[in-house]
Amino acid sequence: MKRLLIAGVAVAVCAGCEGRRVVPGVEAMAAAPAVPGTVTLSADSPMLTQITRAMVGVADLPTDEVIAPGKIDANPNRIAKVVLPVSGRVISVLVKTGDAVAKDQPLLTIRSPDADAATSTFLSAQASVTQAQAGLVKVQADFDRSSDLYAHNAVAKKRRRLERKCAWPRGKAAVDQANAALEQARRRLAGLGLTPGDLQQDVVVRSPLAGKVLELSIVPGEFRNDTSASLMTIADLSTVWVTSHVPETYIRFVQVGERVEITLVAYPGETFVGRVSRIADTVDPQTRAVRVQAEMDNPRGRFRPEMYGSIHHVQSTASIPVVPAAAVVQDGDRTVVFVEDAPGHFTERQVSLGKPAGGVVRVQSGVVPGNTIAVDGVMLLKGLVTRS
Repeated sequence: MKRLLIAGVAVAVCAGCEGRRVVPGVEAMAAAPAVPGTVTLSADSPMLTQITRAMVGVADLPTDEVIAPGKIDANPNRIAKVVLPVSGRVISVLVKTGDAVAKDQPLLTIRSPDADAATSTFLSAQASVTQAQAGLVKVQADFDRSSDLYAHNAVAKKRRRLERKCAWPRGKAAVDQANAALEQARRRLAGLGLTPGDLQQDVVVRSPLAGKVLELSIVPGEFRNDTSASLMTIADLSTVWVTSHVPETYIRFVQVGERVEITLVAYPGETFVGRVSRIADTVDPQTRAVRVQAEMDNPRGRFRPEMYGSIHHVQSTASIPVVPAAAVVQDGDRTVVFVEDAPGHFTERQVSLGKPAGGVVRVQSGVVPGNTIAVDGVMLLKGLVTRS
């Protein structure tokens, strides 16, 4: 009879356990049934060590912001197109593409008949000045002689007055004209970098600014007679422009002189600062965007034309609840986090989220600052959560 009673109790216990999953360390074997959407781990459970918790925080995040793709351009105010001052044959090219050059550094030399012609013109102008000055001296001598003759009543007063009135101004005008021609010839030589009076000089073309050679389209031995064609492009890259296209619906947030943050594909994880230097006056009819250019310092030369990135402009900020992105779990059409109500006791909580900002996500509803939530190990909790 005792044996039958013990067997009956054992059957009853086994019947009570039927249909229940026993997980070591999980207090699902409590007398009271588990609440749906919860997980309870005992204090000595090894699973508890795999779960990292953090509190729901508050961060100052943008409420009105503009993010637009962009690319780096050379500052158009610091670009020089180098052309030949005279036609001639290229004797040497002294730089290569990518070279850094200083202001007035020699770039190339050319041999030109125009240079010889300019020197010849200078020498002729010098001779003209000498001749005109000699003529003026003769006029002065003739006037002095006629004055002496007049003093001795050898010439009439009318003749002396006529010489003074006509001969002297003509001689002086000739000297002035010759000096003007000489000065013009001297300036022409200075513009070509030539020494006055020396024939067969090569013309040296120098850099108009300090910068880098971006383009080069000439080689030694070429004869060039087009003095308007660009031979090379030199740009000062100490500052660069970041050009982006901001949708017209957001252009009201951007003003000239305002600070913007710039990120580049070439330097992930880094943020740079620039200031808006120009906003286009028209809207692109195809993209419905406005061109915005921001100027950025480039002292180390890290930013190169045609690099891609984006600009980020913040109009205003607000204190907003945030949770780490790793704490969020997608459960079908629901977004949930696991809130730790008591040590080892986690409750699944549905939340409504906003836009991510770095490693955190804005929270609109579901949790409040100060709540403790699981950050690492959330997938483990999702697998253990009790369902109704």
